[in-house]
This record gives sequence, C-alpha cells and structure tokens, in this order.
Amino acid sequence: MVTPALGRADRELLLRLLRIPTVSPLEGGRGDGLWRAQRAYAEAAALIGFTVPHHACATAEEVDRPDVPLAVREAGQSFLDEQPSMVLRLGPELARERTVLFNVHLDTVAGGEPVGFDGTRFTGRGAIDAKGPAVALLAGIRAAAPALGDDVGVLVQAVSGEEGGAMGTIGTRPLLDRGFYGALNVFCEPTGLRYLTSATASMTARVRVRGRGAIDDRPAAGHNATVLLGALARHFALALDEVTVCVAGLHTGDFHNRVYGSGQLLLNLPYSRSSEGARLERLVEREFHSGLAEFAARFAGSRQFAMTAADAASITALEWTKRGLPCLHGEVPAALVSGIPAWPAVEPAFTCDAIWMDGRQGADTIVLGPGELDKNNAHAEGEFAELAELDAFAATVSRLLTGFAARSRKDSA
Repeated sequence: MVTPALGRADRELLLRLLRIPTVSPLEGGRGDGLWRAQRAYAEAAALIGFTVPHHACATAEEVDRPDVPLAVREAGQSFLDEQPSMVLRLGPELARERTVLFNVHLDTVAGGEPVGFDGTRFTGRGAIDAKGPAVALLAGIRAAAPALGDDVGVLVQAVSGEEGGAMGTIGTRPLLDRGFYGALNVFCEPTGLRYLTSATASMTARVRVRGRGAIDDRPAAGHNATVLLGALARHFALALDEVTVCVAGLHTGDFHNRVYGSGQLLLNLPYSRSSEGARLERLVEREFHSGLAEFAARFAGSRQFAMTAADAASITALEWTKRGLPCLHGEVPAALVSGIPAWPAVEPAFTCDAIWMDGRQGADTIVLGPGELDKNNAHAEGEFAELAELDAFAATVSRLLTGFAARSRKDSA
C-alpha cells in the first residue's frame, strides 16, 4: 500500500493552493481564485483516477430561499459567478450504500498570511482551514485506492461558500440536493482527529432604527437612535441571559456633535437543535416588542427623548438576516469510526457545512480533520498546519476507507 504521508508533490500542491487567493467575497475577496484552486486540485486528483462530474456555481433559484442568509441573497450574480463548487468521483457511480463522501472547502476568511513551509510547518491563510486538510485528504484516498476496487466509490466535494457567513448555502447544500453524498459522509474540519457527529447553526437578527437626526444644540428635535438602541441592547442582554446570545454591532455614528436618527444593533444566537432555533426566534421577537414598550414608557416624560419614545415602535424594525438553518445532531455506528477517538461530550460543537446532512436518510455523517481551530490559529493571524498533523489525517482517511470497503464487501457476501 502506498504510504499516506504527504510527498513532495502533495507539499507543492498545498503551497500552490495557499498562494491562490480564495477569500470569500463576503469578506472582501474578488476574482477567479476559487476556479483556479479547484482546477489545480482536480489536476492532482486526476493522478489518482478522479473524474469531475460537476463543476459549476449555484443557480439563482438555489439561492432564492428563506434559509439562505440575506447577505448571500443580496450579493448578486457576479458574486455567484465567482463561487464555484466541484465534485470529484473515484470509481464508477455506485449506489449510495457503497459510496463515501468527503467534503472540504477551499474558500477562506480574509487576512493576508505569509505562505511558507519550513520542513515541518505550513503557514498561510487556509493552511488548516481547510486547504491543508484538502491535500491530506487526497493523500489518504491515494493510499486506500488499491483496496477500494470497483465496488466502493468515493466522492469529494471541493466547495465554496463555507466562509463569510454563506453557511454552505451556495456550495454544499446544492451539491447534496443533487444527490452527491454517500452512506458515510466526512466533513473535513479541524477537530484534532476526533470525530464529531453534531454541528450547530446560528441566527442573526438586526434591529434597525430609521428616524430623523438633529443638531447637538437641539437634541430633542430628533430621534436619538443611540439611546434607543442602547436601551434595547441592555434589554436583550438581561432578557436573553438564559440563552447564549452575542449582543453586538451597535452603530449609529462616529461624531460627537449631532444626534443620530438611524442605526442598527446586531444579535447572533447559536443553537444546537433546529427546534431550539425556532424557540429562540420567537423569544427574540417577543423581547423586541417588550423592549420597545419598556423604552416608550420609561422615556415618555423625558425632556430630550420624548419624541424618540413616542415614535419608537414606528421607526424601529426587527429583521432576520439569517435564520431557519438546520443543525446536525446524530450518532454513527461504532464500526464506521473504529479506532478514531470521539469528540469529548464536554466540548461544544461548532458550525460547519455538515448541518445540511440533517434529515438525509441512510447517510451517516461525521466531522473530522487535523488540527484545532483555536490552536492552529484558524481565522486568525499566524494560521498554520503541522506536516505531522496532515500526515496523521491522511492515515486516518486511509483507514476509514479501507474499513468501509471491507465491511461493505462482508455485508454483501
């Protein structure tokens, strides 16, 4: 069997991918970087025997859904044209029960990190999240390929739209809806080589005030969005203390010599079950109206803020920029993950594209990858991936595939 360790060609591929800018347009990236990175990845995969049954962008119809974040829906066609996703297939097209899917994203967050390799460590944006895992994945599949034969198929999704808040809605979800998944589905994210069977989601609410501003000499003549949103921020912080909520993004203006009549406040709420998300939505909407009523009553007699109090309900609106996303919450047969440690129950799960496997029957799903989001500085300055971590992931992928193939043949015997 070919060793799963990354060889010279693998290391050169990773450095090539790291040098191709693939920052999400939602974080300021532009250009054809993802097209180029995916083509380079497909060229390397072709040496193993992979073909490309799909390489395209999501359609406008696939994006025009209420569970697609508002920023994605409003981004326009030029945004979609720069966000392709690719499917690679090894072996013939087989029934789902004989197919394994690996999903990995090649888009990154913003931040120009120097690309390098010192013999033991790769640096650069995407080194661990997730270009490094993408290259190690191919090395692991290459090692297992002789044991797969023609009766076990492998799919690899190399997607866009994982970063920047797109939440997999323009990359992973459309591919899954087209049927590109298997009996075992592995989402390659940094987990410290511990398998995780859950993935959380989050919802984002925007409280927006659209009132009339005023000069600082006559503050009572305008609507004070700063005071109103500040009061609502305090109300949400107290009323939602029982749940995990990030009260953030309050902005009205930057100067001291005016009353700002417009502004916004953002709330972000993670959840681990879809039913919990629906409950949080109802809770936020209830407390929004309660907070407005509380503000109106408290400032009704105020010399400076009476007009703001009187008009608070008419100038303030609650908008959902992201909601309705599913969560993954399940288990997998122990035989599928034999020899791989489980994600500790005391550690919270995180959000990734695996949420879109929720409800798909006959499809066991795990999140698994090298490194850890915090320890390897994913999304932060100094992102890195150790060669040893990538080698270990390649070996794990090889064991997963050879084990799957052996069980598949035993079951059909």
